[in-house]
Amino acid sequence: MKIILPILVCTIAFFSCTRDKITPIDSGCQTSISFSADVFPIMEANCISCHQQGNASGGFDLSSYNAIASNANAVLGSMKANSFQLMPLGGPALPDSTIQKIACWIEQGKQDN
Repeated sequence: MKIILPILVCTIAFFSCTRDKITPIDSGCQTSISFSADVFPIMEANCISCHQQGNASGGFDLSSYNAIASNANAVLGSMKANSFQLMPLGGPALPDSTIQKIACWIEQGKQDN
């Protein structure tokens, strides 16, 4: 047991650190990210089935611009596994380029475009 615990802690730390590293789609988010063309399709394909009005798992409704924009940092944290659980739940982690689009959209002011 004394050997297993340090190995487990190191493994968790390793995966936590490597998951936070996002390969940028471009340096400094130079590409303009559109909510309707880039962000909403990601939410629609990966999030809305569990996070919509009337079925807002965890209390997060991600079916509209206002709902997504007001929860953007929590959404990004879940996608990067910075929160308690990696999203989408039960599915594979989203590609770094997809996560980067959300990060750039937030950095660019969460515009409704």
